[in-house]
Amino acid sequence: MTIVLEAKGITKQFPGVLANDKVDFDLRKGEIHALLGENGAGKTTLMNILYGLYGADSGQVNIDGAPITIHSSKDAIAHGVGMVHQHFMLIPVFTVTENIMLGAETDHRLSNDQRKWWQRSLFPQLDVLDRKTVAAKVTDLSHQYGLDVNAEAIVGDLPVGVQQRVEIVKALYRKAKILILDEPTAVLTPQEADDLFRIMHELTERDVSIIFITHKLKEVLAVADRITVMRGGKVVGTVMPKETNLAQLASMMVGREVILKVKKDAAKPKEEVFRVEDLHVLDQRGLETVRGVSFSVRAGEILGIAGVQGNGQTQLVEGLTGLRPTSSGRILLSGEDVTGKPPRPITETGMSHIPEDRQRHGLVLSYTVADNMVLCSYYLAPFAKGSVIQRDQVDANARKLIKEFDVRTPSPYVPTSKLSGGNQQKVIVARELSRPIKLLIANQPTRGLDVGSIEYIHHEIITMRDRGVGVLLVSAELDEIMALSDRIAVMYRGEIVTVVDAKKATREQLGLWMAGARVEII
Repeated sequence: MTIVLEAKGITKQFPGVLANDKVDFDLRKGEIHALLGENGAGKTTLMNILYGLYGADSGQVNIDGAPITIHSSKDAIAHGVGMVHQHFMLIPVFTVTENIMLGAETDHRLSNDQRKWWQRSLFPQLDVLDRKTVAAKVTDLSHQYGLDVNAEAIVGDLPVGVQQRVEIVKALYRKAKILILDEPTAVLTPQEADDLFRIMHELTERDVSIIFITHKLKEVLAVADRITVMRGGKVVGTVMPKETNLAQLASMMVGREVILKVKKDAAKPKEEVFRVEDLHVLDQRGLETVRGVSFSVRAGEILGIAGVQGNGQTQLVEGLTGLRPTSSGRILLSGEDVTGKPPRPITETGMSHIPEDRQRHGLVLSYTVADNMVLCSYYLAPFAKGSVIQRDQVDANARKLIKEFDVRTPSPYVPTSKLSGGNQQKVIVARELSRPIKLLIANQPTRGLDVGSIEYIHHEIITMRDRGVGVLLVSAELDEIMALSDRIAVMYRGEIVTVVDAKKATREQLGLWMAGARVEII
């Protein structure tokens, strides 16, 4: 097959970090080439260089056999390279058409005849865009590639999976023949991920070549034509899916044998530590998304809440942790009524929270690692005397937790925004699990993490259970729910439809409950 893109000897150094170390990589016409590695392995840095967001310190990039120089994303787009980032680059209040036009407005001015008509209007001084023509082209393009995007829709009103389609259409509209997808399934439900894989295969059938950046092993084996693994900024090997397996890929990523199956002893539940009674919660639109939810969690057990994302899990957890007001019902933590209280008193009562969105609710990204590690206790001794922060105690705490929880950071005083997603999550886990707690609420604790980080966080959750902490686990990953939970509650359209013993539940039964079907355990 023809090589459409080739990177030779790419090296990129950041302060304290060699992100890419003489990396060689190539992409063939019409293939899906997966780039696999842990968070911080150098995958995204390499792709940012190919897309012009970073400049390489050394090395060469070739497109269709010819050497090119990429100074910006504009240069990359001109050479037919498009990129869909893990965190979408869309303006929520703009329409799909306006987002796709953004950055290329000069190509979409009104024609001379349209301009003459406009100059007779109330605002002749304005240089107006031809949205109608662009919308028609967007609609045609979306139908051509099976993307089905409404060109007139407001992006902020669209589900995450559809927003990702908009990003793909935006790249194709700019005539991209090489498409970089950076962690494309990190924010998707299993159903949305399956839909994305269908779209990827349809794109390659039309000679679009795809670089698929991920750390999800099962996805790689299912969709990739070739797999290149990076570790520590270097390429450690390229393999064919038919010639490898999950264990080998995990070992290549991490550099050691990885335990893919969760090891745990039987739970020894004790007294009840958490009770929720007939809880009702509204979303930001004023619509009821949690409808009369009741359940309990005992010390020393994990209650998993399974469900397709969007069935009220987010609002439920926000209501339980004080991030969102509840409209009715009761929340009891160790017998104390914490209903309607703000996060600080709930935290002081003994609750810890690993949030769904680590960047929005778990961290202050501009703060250092050390400061983020005391966000729940900075005002208490030994970290404060009166209103004065004791920096030596904050520093000592950070150094201890960095070592204990294996946070990969050059310094405790690096801004948390500079860490990889897995290490950002470890900062949250270190903060939330290093203080005395009675209940841990872990909401999507491994979303967007690599296999090594997932193994670590699963181990920490089981450790807390075995220490007598009650754990409420919320996850859209059914494998994770079944592997960790002692009991499983299934949530559908804002209600708990059943609670079952994890040992008695099957994937098929849970899947039916998650879809709203009524089934009995045999």
